[in-house]
Amino acid sequence: MKQLLYCVLALIFTPALFASEMPLNMTEGVTAISEQVYSLHMIILYICCAIGLVVFGVMIYAMINHRKSKGAVAANFHESTKVEILWTVVPFIILIGMAIPATKTLIAMEDPSDADLTIKITGSQWKWHYSYFNQDVEFFSLMSTPREQIEGTEKKGEHYLLEVDKPLVLPINRKVRFLMTSEDVIHSWWVPAFAVKKDANPGFINEAWTKIDKPGVYRGQCAELCGKDHGFMPIVVEALSEADFDKWLIAQKQAANNAEAEAKAALSQTLSMDELMAQGEQVYLARCAACHQPNGAGLPGVFPSLIGSPIIKGSVAGHIDIVVNGKPGTAMQAFAKQLTATEIAAVVTFERNAWGNDSGDSVQAADVSAGQSANPAAADATPTTLPATLPATEAVEAKVTAAVEEVKAVVLDDLSMDELMAMGEKVYMTSCVACHQPTGAGMPPVFPSLVGSPVITGPVSDHLDIVINGKPGTAMQAFYSQLTPQQLAAVVTYERNAWGNNSGDAVQASDVVGHGK
Repeated sequence: MKQLLYCVLALIFTPALFASEMPLNMTEGVTAISEQVYSLHMIILYICCAIGLVVFGVMIYAMINHRKSKGAVAANFHESTKVEILWTVVPFIILIGMAIPATKTLIAMEDPSDADLTIKITGSQWKWHYSYFNQDVEFFSLMSTPREQIEGTEKKGEHYLLEVDKPLVLPINRKVRFLMTSEDVIHSWWVPAFAVKKDANPGFINEAWTKIDKPGVYRGQCAELCGKDHGFMPIVVEALSEADFDKWLIAQKQAANNAEAEAKAALSQTLSMDELMAQGEQVYLARCAACHQPNGAGLPGVFPSLIGSPIIKGSVAGHIDIVVNGKPGTAMQAFAKQLTATEIAAVVTFERNAWGNDSGDSVQAADVSAGQSANPAAADATPTTLPATLPATEAVEAKVTAAVEEVKAVVLDDLSMDELMAMGEKVYMTSCVACHQPTGAGMPPVFPSLVGSPVITGPVSDHLDIVINGKPGTAMQAFYSQLTPQQLAAVVTYERNAWGNNSGDAVQASDVVGHGK
């Protein structure tokens, strides 16, 4: 019987002793931190296995040797001071033994000081943007797995869904600091070989770091559910020797100069409709199809259809503007830095002529450049850049000052009810309709109806407050930083008078600016 017991215990616990060699175990990685994390993981695993061996060993021994069939009689005793002390002190000592190495590892992971290179990583739906500080090098990284493989018409490649057009290139033996943020929703930059997994939150900066020991290609993924194409947001890092990395930087700067020269030369070129449509289709499928679908039908209520849409039927200048500058408060990104003028011209041409739109419009790079120059908001906007070493209090004061100056420049003219309703409907259909539906009916109980709701029938100030500041603990966002006072006033007016609400309230931009004072 004892031999059988020993065999069973050996069968159960022996695999843990060889866990380091198992393919499904945590990767040892290629950085000092990843090795520390791996070592910590194995230490905790062995401690847990030892505890399990002792506990289950005692249980099995007791069940075999103290069973009723052998004449065992249960002991009858109550409180034992020694046992109470023992089962309090022993777990405490075990936890302290586990906490010490864990704390050392966590402290090391959170120390990005004295970095040799700083890279800003910005996540967006669904791509990564890498910017090398003080190097004038930045680019977007998109998944490059062919659509045919995703749809199953072609055999899947070796790195299916884990390949990109432009990998992040890093040097070995240099400490690299990452600053992570997001343009839209929460993403998470995760490369297992580096033991780096950090959330990219909109409006916040998170820090991480790595120092790679071995050259090679390392792959990861977005590890935070960030929308419909979350599974198509891979990360590829190419680690080069220090000398090769320096050469790569020089090559990237030269390539950027060449691209700038080519972009200027392209302004004087005129492409045929066939050339524009062919290039536009490639750009659309790579950059736009994730939201608007390959057939242009979109996802109504979330991503608008491009088939016969107001944007397509409207002016070419308006179409160019929304592609170049995006649309605040929606998922429509600004592509000015992502695409060249020729690519923007091609994709606008494609959208205006594909799927039966057949507008006949042929847009050239010069039209895109002229549109950008004619847009004073885009041309004159000068972003405020805060020094990296600015103390937190000074940073806050600087942001407040900038916000005050912006408010001073806001147009606060009163609008008529018709003007407010027209503007409010546009704002509602872009910023609110995804949750509250075009009819205002919402999706109870997740997204409340706005038809005769307490918010609509209540005081205007309460309605303004929830639109401006949001509602903590719910999906209702704060729109103060997303919309202008004029737009906020218009959408509140629209909601209070649409769908039969007919409150008669007309809210002005001055009411929004004065709210809460």
